[in-house]
Amino acid sequence: MRLVIATCSVTYTGRLTAHLAQATRLLMVKADGSVLVHSDGGSYKPLNWMSPPATMRVGEPEPDEASAGVTEVWTVQATKSDDTLRIAIFTLHHDSSHELGTDPGLVKDGVESDLQRLLAEQIERLGDGHALIRREHPTPIGPVDILARGPAGHVAVELKRRGDIDGVEQLTRYLDLLNRDPLLAPVEGVFAAQQIKPQARTLAEDRGIRCVVLDYEEMRGLDDADSRLF
Repeated sequence: MRLVIATCSVTYTGRLTAHLAQATRLLMVKADGSVLVHSDGGSYKPLNWMSPPATMRVGEPEPDEASAGVTEVWTVQATKSDDTLRIAIFTLHHDSSHELGTDPGLVKDGVESDLQRLLAEQIERLGDGHALIRREHPTPIGPVDILARGPAGHVAVELKRRGDIDGVEQLTRYLDLLNRDPLLAPVEGVFAAQQIKPQARTLAEDRGIRCVVLDYEEMRGLDDADSRLF
């Protein structure tokens, strides 16, 4: 990756035309051919960019640009369209290249599959007298996250990281199908999530579905109860 800090102006032409007036910015040229223009604000989002595949050519400025102080011009041309990013460099403050190697990719923690595995291992969190039957119990419209046996019969659990109304509707459809099976009925519904929105809780409870809030850190054994204020 090449990192350049330069005083520059930027013009994009393609589906529309956009111009960034002269200012000091960070220019990133990645190995995949993408070029990104960043300012010192705006969080992670670049002010402008060219996605790969693209080619970059460094050339001399036009006479009027040279008289205005431009020292070189980057022309970044998209391969599959007429989109062009033209960067006029006035002053080069920093220029370095770095070999980053192959990135292993993002590993997400706390996803629904992790919650499902942990709850299956700690099924007692649903209450005394619960036992796991299986994970991913099939139905004609998709698998129920967990099917368990409780004191009053079978229990279908739908798991979400953040529980909203759509999750309650999904569980409602599962319960409608499961309760038609004489070998399973009656089937109680449990909506379990790390966070449950008030509207989702209201809808769930109105439909006789029990809500359970899960503490992911505690379930992983990483929560330090002694450090809590409450």
